[in-house]
Amino acid sequence: MFRGGARQAATFRVCFARSLSIAVLRMLDIVAICLVITALLAYLNQRFVGLPTPVGVMAAALLFSLTLIGLDALGIAHRFWKLEKSLLLSIDFADVLMEGMLSLLLFAGALHVDLSELKTYRLPVAALAVFGTLLSTLVVGFGMWFTLPLTGIDLSLVYCLIFGALISPTDPIAVMGILKSAGAPKALKLVIVGESLFNDGVALVLFSLFTGMLASGLKPAFGESLDLLLHEAGGGLLLGLVLGYLTFRLLKSGDSYQVDVLLSLAAVTGGYALANRLDVSGPLAMVVAGLIIGNHGRALAMSESTRRYVDMFWELIDEILNATLFVLIGMEVVVVLFSINLLVAAGVAICVTLLARLLTAGLPVAVLSNAFNLPRGAWKVLTWGGLRGGVSVALALSLPAGQERDTVVALTYCVVVFSIFAQGLSIGYVTRKAVLRR
Repeated sequence: MFRGGARQAATFRVCFARSLSIAVLRMLDIVAICLVITALLAYLNQRFVGLPTPVGVMAAALLFSLTLIGLDALGIAHRFWKLEKSLLLSIDFADVLMEGMLSLLLFAGALHVDLSELKTYRLPVAALAVFGTLLSTLVVGFGMWFTLPLTGIDLSLVYCLIFGALISPTDPIAVMGILKSAGAPKALKLVIVGESLFNDGVALVLFSLFTGMLASGLKPAFGESLDLLLHEAGGGLLLGLVLGYLTFRLLKSGDSYQVDVLLSLAAVTGGYALANRLDVSGPLAMVVAGLIIGNHGRALAMSESTRRYVDMFWELIDEILNATLFVLIGMEVVVVLFSINLLVAAGVAICVTLLARLLTAGLPVAVLSNAFNLPRGAWKVLTWGGLRGGVSVALALSLPAGQERDTVVALTYCVVVFSIFAQGLSIGYVTRKAVLRR
């Protein structure tokens, strides 16, 4: 009997090892396919199109996917359409971004922000990232709740608020290169970057609050909401401070670019995993850790050569992950369900989100431009430059399956696509018109 149990245990270990190895190999295959597609689209964009890399690769991926959908509708290329769809269904976009890419992207973005310059604009950054995100969530949520019935789409208030929370965080990845080429003032770029680094964490806390309401069916009291905010946001900030300081001390104790790159990478991956275990905001922790390592670490704990290697490593990580992310966003169109009513509702959602951005970011900056020490036309750039990106799509896809989830995913996807193409490609013109010609 004992021998039989031992044989069963050995068989189980062998089966488990095989299953694990198959899963790892499948994951590596998916990563390889995504990187190959991204590299080819990035090359084609650089060689023949010349758009900013995130916008260019997303446009190519979206065009390719729409072409396959059209050919499949005509009975042509059905096999290729099924292959792309099966690939996307095998990738959990929400997990890939929220548990993998986001920590690296936020850390890389914070690493190159000058903390001394950011402190100068801490008032507008804090106001836009915290109060602006909260107000935008409410404006979008209630605005959609009132206007969606006019389009024939029925969406409950809690789902409208969820949509408001996931669509409110801005993503400057696609617009920063255009702002730089347009010669936008440094103050304006700092505010846009600072806001986007911190509003992801605030929006994720609000998203958790509303999805908790959805799961329990209860409205949380003010005290419970405040506790959640303090625990997730405050805990994330505290963890980022501790993580950044400990990594700084380790960096300062030696000077090897290989070791320093590994330490920074370990701080991001290990710190984000720890934040998830502690139920605190991983995005806020990564931003704070990135600011500390990028400022004190680079200035006081690294030699010039080490600093150069660390910067090059994280710039490459940032570029590769951004390009891959936008390719995935472009390809996701094949798994989004659309209808005529949804497309009309998407047009309404675009208008509502732009109005919310105007009311919660543009208007305060226009009224308080002197107090915020920003150029007079900055409110136009902040309004039109409030791009939405992969975080919004990932949060929408993470919702529980159902008709309301499909509606939120379709609305989110349309807003993100409009944001990146229409706003991202015209923000340079808006910047030159509103700020530089004054």
